[in-house]
Amino acid sequence: MPKGTQLLADLQERIRAAGAISFCEFMALALYAPQWGYYNRPQMQIGRQGDFITSSSLTRDFAELLTEAFVQMWHALQRPQRFTLLEMGAGEGQFADVVLNYSQATYPDFFAALEYQIQEQSPSLRERQRQRLAPWGDRLGWRGSDTPAAPITGCIFSNELVDAFPVHRLQWQGGNWQEIYVSLNSEGALQEVLRPLRDDRIHEYFATVGIDPQQQGYSDGYRTEVNLNLIPWLKDLSQRLERGFVLTIDYGYPAQQYYHPARCEGTLQCYYQHRYHNNPYCCVGEQDITAHVDVTALTRYGEKFGLETLYVTRQSLFLMALGLGDRLLAQQQSNGNLLQALNRHQSLHQLIDPLGLGGFYVILQGKQATLDLPQLREADQGWG
Repeated sequence: MPKGTQLLADLQERIRAAGAISFCEFMALALYAPQWGYYNRPQMQIGRQGDFITSSSLTRDFAELLTEAFVQMWHALQRPQRFTLLEMGAGEGQFADVVLNYSQATYPDFFAALEYQIQEQSPSLRERQRQRLAPWGDRLGWRGSDTPAAPITGCIFSNELVDAFPVHRLQWQGGNWQEIYVSLNSEGALQEVLRPLRDDRIHEYFATVGIDPQQQGYSDGYRTEVNLNLIPWLKDLSQRLERGFVLTIDYGYPAQQYYHPARCEGTLQCYYQHRYHNNPYCCVGEQDITAHVDVTALTRYGEKFGLETLYVTRQSLFLMALGLGDRLLAQQQSNGNLLQALNRHQSLHQLIDPLGLGGFYVILQGKQATLDLPQLREADQGWG
């Protein structure tokens, strides 16, 4: 039986047993169901051959520039003998491979202190990471989300991870929130149904990010999402981190923009072969499903759990502060292969394109640590 068909059959069986499941549960199964979920399927690919491109898959410059930030973090922590870099959701391992190569070649003292750890939920991606990173031997390791770990001094990093957390979908109806559930119609096809919102955590979430739904002027039918999964995730990171930084890069909005009345369809998007649409119920298990990140939630809940907000800026500004402009200039002055030079020039510009990857948010949080990036002192003001 084709994979998508099997996953759909499993979903139908679960829905029949329960009557309906929350959209959050549906999204979790569509993305992460063992064997059949999108991120667990063996043929899942990231990059030009897959459904979407990330900064890491686009060019090695991204990882090299972030290595410059990790080295500055190491110095800010007074050059500890062990600097743990924990990457959450490492894709196919390109980022880790470049960081290790670049550190070894350019910053040998930092490389000697570097302990690279990966936390990856997908068995399929974990296996591909192990194959790619095998030459590094014991210079890096993998840890499970439920594996007890020593307190971290260093940095916990993620790129385009939080947008893939399953979300609750809500609809404003008759002056109150209704939660969107997934049920079956008479022919067994997936359909949406509304149920009264009974999860108090969602009301607490809106209070935390400073949104009063009753004062927003929402019209009936207004839809949005709430990512409750980022709360335990942040709490876990803060508990693991003894001293150091949390660096999160993702696309999103501050709460006032995210929950603006004009954003009446929410931010949910699906990606299939580099095309995006808003129907999560087709190609189940064969397409990515994402929702933008509430940047305010990341900072507010981080502060609740002891993570100080150090910088909130855009990827374009962050990478320029780390030296991307110098790389562009050097590349323009090089006399190398013209086609390679043009391709790299295009990739560097994609990293800072304000309408694309360059518009992603960079959130840097610290615990018993601070980082002075003079170029960003003013850049993160007024972010929302």
